[in-house]
Amino acid sequence: MADKAEHAHNAGNPEIIDLATWLQTPIGNYLRQWEQHHLNALTADIFGFNAVQIGSPQIHALQANRMPYRWLADKHMPVEGQSELEVPQVVTPDFGELPFATQSLDLVVLPHVLEFAAEPHQVLREVERVLIPEGQVIICGFNPSSLWGMRQAAGRLTGAHFLPQDGEFIRLPRLKDWLKLLNMEVNRGHFGCYAPPCETSQWLERFGFMEKAGDRWWPYFGAVYIVQAIKRVPGMRLIGPALQRQKLKAPRGVPVTNRIHKTD
Repeated sequence: MADKAEHAHNAGNPEIIDLATWLQTPIGNYLRQWEQHHLNALTADIFGFNAVQIGSPQIHALQANRMPYRWLADKHMPVEGQSELEVPQVVTPDFGELPFATQSLDLVVLPHVLEFAAEPHQVLREVERVLIPEGQVIICGFNPSSLWGMRQAAGRLTGAHFLPQDGEFIRLPRLKDWLKLLNMEVNRGHFGCYAPPCETSQWLERFGFMEKAGDRWWPYFGAVYIVQAIKRVPGMRLIGPALQRQKLKAPRGVPVTNRIHKTD
C-alpha cells in the first residue's frame, strides 16, 4: 500500500487519497515522525487512569503515556500491522457519539480527526462530555496558513492534491475559539513541519534544516500544529482526588496485538 500511495502522490495524485493512505507516503512519514516526537513529550507527564486516542491508528499518540488504561477508538477493526502497541480498541461508527461515560477520561488525543469529521463541533462537544474536570485534550491538525496549505489550495483548482482531498483544514485561531466556547483553556501548542511541500524523501531530508529555522523565524507557518487544552469547570474547587474512578468500561474492546517496526 505504501508503494501505491507514493506512486499516486508522485504522479500528481489526480485520484482521491484518504488520510490513512497519505500517511504512508514520504511526506506523511515526515509528518508522523514530527508528531510522534511532540506527542511523546506532551503525553509522558499527563497522569490519571484513562486515556483514549480517537482515530488515526497509524499515529501512536499514547505511546509514551503511562496511564494504566489506554484505548484506541476507531471506526474500523484493526488490520494486520496497524499498531505496535498492545492497547484495546473500541469500534465506534461515529466520533460524535463516543461510547464512554460522562466525565470518565483523563486524556483524549485527536490526531487529525476534526478536519475530516462531518461535524467537528459535535466531536469536540463529545470530548468535553467524556473528560473529567481538569482533563486534557490534545489536537493535531493541518495548518492552512502554510506552504502545504497553499499548495493544497492550488491543488483544489488543478485536481493535483498534495494533502488528503476530503480534509477541511481548520485555522488555529478558529480552533481556539471553539475550545473557549467549551470552557477548554489552551495550555500549550507547537507548530512544525516547515519543509516545503516536497514529495520525495531525498528533498525532505535536504530541507531538514528548516525545522530549527522555522521555529525561530516563522513559527506560525508550520504545516501542522499540536494544541493541548484543559477542561475547566467554572465554580468547581478540587480538593484531594478529583474523582474515585475504576477501570474504564467500554463496549466492543478488542486487543491490538499486531506489531510493526518503530519509526525512527
